Amino acid sequence: MTTSAAPDRFLTSTGIQIYRIPVEAFPGFGAYCYLILGMDQPTLVDTGSGLGSSNDDLLNGLNQIADLFGVPFQLSDIQRIIVTHGHIDHFGGLGFIQELTGAAVGIHRLDRRVLESYEERVIVATKDLRVYLERAGVDPQFRDGLMEMYGFAKRSFRSVKVDFSLHDNRAIDGMTFYHTPGHCPGQVCIMIDNILLSADHILSKTTPHQSPESITHYTGLGHYFDALKHVAHISGIELTLGGHEDPIEDVYTRITDIRASHDRKLNRVLDAIKAAERPCTISEVVQAIYPDKRGYDSLLALEEAGAHVEYLYEHGHLEVTNLKQVELEENPALFFGIA
Repeated sequence: MTTSAAPDRFLTSTGIQIYRIPVEAFPGFGAYCYLILGMDQPTLVDTGSGLGSSNDDLLNGLNQIADLFGVPFQLSDIQRIIVTHGHIDHFGGLGFIQELTGAAVGIHRLDRRVLESYEERVIVATKDLRVYLERAGVDPQFRDGLMEMYGFAKRSFRSVKVDFSLHDNRAIDGMTFYHTPGHCPGQVCIMIDNILLSADHILSKTTPHQSPESITHYTGLGHYFDALKHVAHISGIELTLGGHEDPIEDVYTRITDIRASHDRKLNRVLDAIKAAERPCTISEVVQAIYPDKRGYDSLLALEEAGAHVEYLYEHGHLEVTNLKQVELEENPALFFGIA
């Protein structure tokens, strides 16, 4: 994706118009925002990161729609903003675009505090992440570097008022919302006639990033698997549009493929611990299965591997082997062995 790309238009079975607007959320990393026209209220779904060129990309895309597609639309027409989940590449531009439009803001109740009490959320999430990295056995100096990277982008956003909450299997003005946690606690998918906006829950090429529920409630692989089943039971999805990557023609097959990918990752974790012939920390598992990760990708690898270790532990495939140390020390690294 390039930030110079023009918006695309998709029409639902009843003629509702969905405009996909590309933005550069982070350097070299693109995301999509969606403008929905043809309902009672023009609605913007997600707002980009607000970082770098993201706000300009969003404005440029919105301003092109009238000329490119011959529809009578201008920015001030937007009456409602839906945030699909509380990750900054999807909500970071919210304050900017809400100030320009005065639109009402909605998000799932499990992510509502991320927007309304952002500063609090950052402090709590940062503490929980630090505790997790200690338990994962990450070297203290490397851990400090990861924490610095984690906090850098989050300093640019401020809390905003939320006007309404989204609920599972509830409809608003032609949009039906499905709560699909795992990747993020309040992640929602949006069904509009025969088209599903899947945000980051289901992507066409990559398996969306996972992190342990020990860091944030309603994440974790178990919730994600349940949410995949939830979408698989929705009938009539003919096209799926994600928050990144390409449209998906057959989301049901894609769900099967994503589940199979995670099953392979689970087996890789087990194989890594077996190959070590001793109990391992999550950090050691990462070194075995993601040896080439650097920079921020190292943090993502620690979260991804941790989500899979957590799932295996919760389902009886792994056990903590240094229980005496855990009992006596404040927050030691956990060592996992085959149960």
